Amino acid sequence: MRILYDGHIYSHPIIGGICRYFNNIIGRLPENVSPILVLDQRRQIPYPVHPNLNILSYQKRHLPASRVFYWLDKYYFRPLSRCTHPDIMHPTYYALLNYQELSNYDCPIVLTVYDMIYEKFHTTLQDAEWHIHMKQKAIQAAQAIICISEHTKHDLLERYAVPEQKVRVIYLASELTLEAMNGSETVPPRPYYLYVGSRAWYKNFDGLLQAFAKAVSVQADMSLCVVGPPLAEPETSMLGAYGLQDHVDYYGYVSDHHLAKLYNQSIALIYPSFYEGFGIPPLEAMACGTAVIASNTSSLPEVIGNAGMLFDPYALDELTEMLLFLRKNPTERAKFVERGRQRVKQFSWETTAHQTLAVYRSLTTRETT
Repeated sequence: MRILYDGHIYSHPIIGGICRYFNNIIGRLPENVSPILVLDQRRQIPYPVHPNLNILSYQKRHLPASRVFYWLDKYYFRPLSRCTHPDIMHPTYYALLNYQELSNYDCPIVLTVYDMIYEKFHTTLQDAEWHIHMKQKAIQAAQAIICISEHTKHDLLERYAVPEQKVRVIYLASELTLEAMNGSETVPPRPYYLYVGSRAWYKNFDGLLQAFAKAVSVQADMSLCVVGPPLAEPETSMLGAYGLQDHVDYYGYVSDHHLAKLYNQSIALIYPSFYEGFGIPPLEAMACGTAVIASNTSSLPEVIGNAGMLFDPYALDELTEMLLFLRKNPTERAKFVERGRQRVKQFSWETTAHQTLAVYRSLTTRETT
C-alpha cells in the first residue's frame, strides 16, 4: 500500500503536535506499507522514521501575493498522485503545499480533523475565514475523516454536513515518559505549577494568571513555570498588574528531556483552556508523574477522566481553590498522580497507528471490490 502525505504542516515555523502525530503514525506503519511524504525542501526538521519512507522535496515558490502567481503555482505542477500513484492520500492539514485541490487527486482521501477552534473563535484568531474555507473544502473531498476525540466528532457533525459513517474517532497519545528525564536540566527553585503550550485567547492564560495571583496572595511560596513561545508585551504587563513578576519563571521552548523533568518536579500541570480538540499536555503530565488541573470543557473530561481535578474555566475561584488544595495536601496530590499513571496507559501511539491503518485498509478494500 502506498500512502501519500502532503507535509503542509511541516512547513510551519514551529514543529508542533500535528507533526508529532504524523511522525508517530508513519513511523509505526508496517513494512509492507510505503509512505511518501512531500515536504518543503528548505526545511530541516525531524522526519518520520520508516524503512520505506520516500521523501519528495517540493520547492515552494514564495511569489508576490497576487492571483496570477497563485494560479501559476497551483497549476504548474501536475497533481502528485499522477507521479506517485498512491493508494491513499492523507494530508497533514486542510491546505496543501502546492495549492493543488484535494479534489484533483484520484485516490481515496483520509482527513484528520483536529478541532473546531477557528469556527468557535473566528473573531479572535488571525486568518480564521481562510482556515475555515480550506477545512470545508477538505471535508467535502475526503472519503474518510478521523477525529481525535468524541467531542471533536460531535462538533464536526454539528457544524458540517458529514455522514456519520465517514467519521472515525482515534485518540492521540503521549511520547514523554519518566525515562526521558535528564538529571542535569534545571527546574524552578520554589514549588511550582506548570503551564505548557501556546497562549492564544482561547487558552485562557489570562484567567490562569488571575487565579494564580489570588493563590499567591494566600500562599506565597510557589511559582508558575511557563513553557512555550516568548511572553508578549501585553503578557508581561499582566504579570506586573497582577503582582506576579517574582512568581513566574519563563523557560521558553525546551527539549523533551527537559520538559519531562519540568512535568515530574511540578506540583501539577494547569490546563485552563476554553476549548481543546484533544489535549496532549494532560497525558504528558500523567505519563511523567505529576497531577493535572484542567478545565471541564470540550474534550478534556474525555481525555482526563477521573485522573485530574476539573474546574469551570469561567469560575476562576474554583481554580484558585484547587491550586491551594494541591499545594497544601501532598497526600491527595499523590492520589491524582497514581490515577494519572493508570489513565495514561489507555492511550498509545501504537493503538493510534493501528487504528489509522485500519481506516486506510477499509478504503483500499472498498476500491477493489
